[in-house]
Amino acid sequence: MKILILGGTTEASALAAALAERSIPALFSYAGRVQAPKPQPLPTRIGGFGGGAGLAAYLTEQRITHLVDATHPFAEQMSRNAVTAASHSGIPLIALTRSPWVPQAGDRWEPVASVEAAVSALAGPPQRILLAIGRQQLAAFAAQPQHHYLLRLIEAPETPPPLPRHHLILDRGPFTLDGDLALLREHGIQRVVCKNAGGTGAIAKLDAARRLGVPVVMLERPVSPPRREVHSVDAVLAWLHHDLAPESDSEPDPDSGPESDTRAERGV
Repeated sequence: MKILILGGTTEASALAAALAERSIPALFSYAGRVQAPKPQPLPTRIGGFGGGAGLAAYLTEQRITHLVDATHPFAEQMSRNAVTAASHSGIPLIALTRSPWVPQAGDRWEPVASVEAAVSALAGPPQRILLAIGRQQLAAFAAQPQHHYLLRLIEAPETPPPLPRHHLILDRGPFTLDGDLALLREHGIQRVVCKNAGGTGAIAKLDAARRLGVPVVMLERPVSPPRREVHSVDAVLAWLHHDLAPESDSEPDPDSGPESDTRAERGV
């Protein structure tokens, strides 16, 4: 048995630790968008594969027996490449995903299906906005230059974002409710824009927005390709037949969404 983890998320790191602890042969892959990715207890590669065909070739070359897609829910292309590669190589694939966030009583969410729709949702008078969508798509919001944007990222963009009024904070989660309440109050945030990444590491901004009555423009997840999905490391281990715990959450869910491989790409 030899496992390849397509990683970059907290869940991927937890799985890597579990496999290393059990001495299960595995490799960890980062896409390489962050200059200093988190060290892993497994042999690690950094960089792309050259699409689905390139990943399939890598699986064969490295004699991989099991493929785990533990990328970010918005790493749509990588997840599609994983499905293609698994199909072409005949190697079993499982996706370790986060359950999406769902609105609660008191939330003021405006769901949108694309970055373009999120930009359009900001039409109107100037506001102070927490923009938590990652580095790659910041430039799109230059179409709404009237706002002041607060950007919170793990690493600074390679070039300054084309936003006339913005403030950049470099920070790494998990974040706390008290901390994000203070952040929203200190910067006078009037609206939050974020991706429905799920998980617990970045949910504090939504709890803070609910507490303060701040509306949220929520970018919904892309539709993931049909595949087997689980939501815990234990379920992956059970799938690998190395854990006796019941696989209670391992039923496939074709409608669930798939850090980029990094948290820097999704914003925090």
